[in-house]
Amino acid sequence: MKPTITYSLISTLLLTNMLIAEEKLDDIVITSATKTSQSLSNVTANVDVITAQELEERHYQSVTEAIHSLSGIDLNSNGGLGQTSQLYLRGFDNNKVLVLIDGIRYNDVSSLSGASLADLMVSDIQQIEVVKGPQSGIWGADASAGVISITTKHAKEGVALSASQEFGSFESAKTEAMLSYKNDRFYLKASHKHTSTNGFSAYAPRGEDLDSLEDDGYTNDTTTLKAGFTITPTNKIDVSHTIIDAETEADPYDSTLYAFNPNGRYNVESKTTLSHINYHHVDSFNELNLFAKKSTFKRYYPDDAFSQHFKGEVNEYGLTSKVPYGKEHFIVWGGDYKQFSDQGTIDRDYDNKALFITNHNAFDGFLGGKTIITESLRHDQYSDFDNTLTGKIGLKHTTGYIKGLTGAINYGTAYNVPTHYHLYDAFSGNPNLNPENTQGYDVSLAYYNLKVSYFNNTIDDMIEYESNYDANGNWIGGNFQNVTGESTLKGFEVSYQKELFEDLLISANYTKLSAKDQEGKPLARRANNQVKLGLDYYGIDRLHVGLQGQYIGERFDRA
Repeated sequence: MKPTITYSLISTLLLTNMLIAEEKLDDIVITSATKTSQSLSNVTANVDVITAQELEERHYQSVTEAIHSLSGIDLNSNGGLGQTSQLYLRGFDNNKVLVLIDGIRYNDVSSLSGASLADLMVSDIQQIEVVKGPQSGIWGADASAGVISITTKHAKEGVALSASQEFGSFESAKTEAMLSYKNDRFYLKASHKHTSTNGFSAYAPRGEDLDSLEDDGYTNDTTTLKAGFTITPTNKIDVSHTIIDAETEADPYDSTLYAFNPNGRYNVESKTTLSHINYHHVDSFNELNLFAKKSTFKRYYPDDAFSQHFKGEVNEYGLTSKVPYGKEHFIVWGGDYKQFSDQGTIDRDYDNKALFITNHNAFDGFLGGKTIITESLRHDQYSDFDNTLTGKIGLKHTTGYIKGLTGAINYGTAYNVPTHYHLYDAFSGNPNLNPENTQGYDVSLAYYNLKVSYFNNTIDDMIEYESNYDANGNWIGGNFQNVTGESTLKGFEVSYQKELFEDLLISANYTKLSAKDQEGKPLARRANNQVKLGLDYYGIDRLHVGLQGQYIGERFDRA
């Protein structure tokens, strides 16, 4: 596939100026690196954060659009807003990235593709955290490539009410409403947003005029309810419930033409519900969380000839305890139980029990600066797969001799189990599949606003679809297989952000990726080079003008 260049120009009115530039590492708090709250500056892992201010200023519409601005992330989209998107994080595909929304798993257990990021709109999001590198030592399976953790906005003090309406090209419209109340004892927040667009054709033959083809639209209704009650100053309960109801129009595959039909219609209806309840307790010994979470995924493909229903469910119960010791040291330990169920065309389920522990130490004055060490271990027991022990270790040092200079190294192992579809689908399933095993490391060096990272990951027993052909070369089906040998994903990232001339902010990053299978052949659809650039101008009072552009290098369409 040929290189592509894209750009966008935005302008927005601001209530304050230079919000993006004002974000400091010490001011940003994340939870996805160790399952507890930490300042970003105290985390050894390679983490990128997109705040609510940046989401608002750059006028991102969806999570896919927002995270595509980061280094190390490649995105293949099948059309406009809401159309199916394939994410690659440092060359790993979508189903090896664990996605959490307010700590609840968003990976669809009934799907091959992991989490449906295209259905996540950004307007109610407080923060997006992207942790790169193997994270199974913290989170278990599905985190071989890393973790994307999304936190939604909290209720504000007192009564808050907001409503908005937006219109755009392709007959796009967005309606939002939010009502919240918060005092010293409890809070309640309810929000709803409706997004719709007529879009444009998801598939178009090369050189074809898009206006001559049938449009493929998209609708999304997302409703969120959050509440909490402070029982005593050291005990509180939080609950949340989110419903994402979406419908996507796509172009069907025409087997007689061996191509997609740009004027055909193939709808996909999906409904996702995410629920959780959490009990939080603090005392002189530890900070304790007891929780129950539930994720339900329903997908329906209404087709006159071959309609399909899919339903997946994840139920999770567990606890975490953070035990501080010393000045800046702590241990996080806990356990969880998960049940993964496929209740659609494949009626199967499996259980997962796990124990985990993380130790974090920070030493001031060592070698004239600050040194941080983090170690994690996790043991997972599965009802249908071999038990496994995964872990990670990270070291970070901020030198006192050269101000602004920081170095970090991280190593981790990970485990990705096959889905029920991989195992039991009537046409392509293979019940003899083994889980994938990953090990990887990254090395980073940062000097003020410049950061350079090298990463290297290997995957054993990668699961791939293998086609079969008869003696005449005709395709006769296929199934999923474990690829013998190691697949290697390696490369480097460079990112830079700097305020120029007082009113101009420049953000740029570059990613070089080498993704090869066990035979040294390129893995399909991963871009080998990416350059991303953002310019934000604040020189006009209460006006922000932004320009964003991307260069996407060559991709191999077939491995």
